[in-house]
Amino acid sequence: MGFLKKDKFEKLKEVKESKIENYLVKEIRKLKGRAYKFESPSNAGVPDRLCFLPGGVSFLIETKRPEGKLRPLQRVQINRIKGYGQIVEVLDTKEKIDVFLDKYKRR
Repeated sequence: MGFLKKDKFEKLKEVKESKIENYLVKEIRKLKGRAYKFESPSNAGVPDRLCFLPGGVSFLIETKRPEGKLRPLQRVQINRIKGYGQIVEVLDTKEKIDVFLDKYKRR
């Protein structure tokens, strides 16, 4: 819980992962990019979205509800993908999405 007051923390817990994911898609589109839903049937635990922005920028995003935790297999997959030199982020709030995407708005 950290710096959040209990009532604010309880409200954040009510936010669904789909709401965070939909916000990500909307913000990527504002940057003239695409955020494809990524599912790999033979590779469970891969990130939710494969994102592309103009200028050859790509990254993978795992969305979670606020304070949501990664499953062990998700950690393995994320570390494996990062090992290939790819950008992978785990984002669980609209604010974290904004901060992450801000560096691409300045390009």
